[in-house]
Amino acid sequence: MSEETRKESRKKFKKQSLTTFTTLIISAFSLVAALAWNEAIKEMVYQFIGTAGEGWIAMIIYAVVVTIIAVIAILFINAQVAKLEEDDE
Repeated sequence: MSEETRKESRKKFKKQSLTTFTTLIISAFSLVAALAWNEAIKEMVYQFIGTAGEGWIAMIIYAVVVTIIAVIAILFINAQVAKLEEDDE
């Protein structure tokens, strides 16, 4: 293997490592944010329902709220990606 090939190989490895590390860090911060929103939405549901909110009704309301937020976020992200793809064409 020539010296130039080794340098290219090391450069490619460094780039892949940095890309992977960046993805892991972003994923970790995303998880932390999701957990924070999880607690905030739970508290909002419990405050809305009151002391009776500790049962299954509160969990269903919570699940519905989280599902609605997730669907809206997914639709928004997909729309943005579609716009970017149209601009590339």
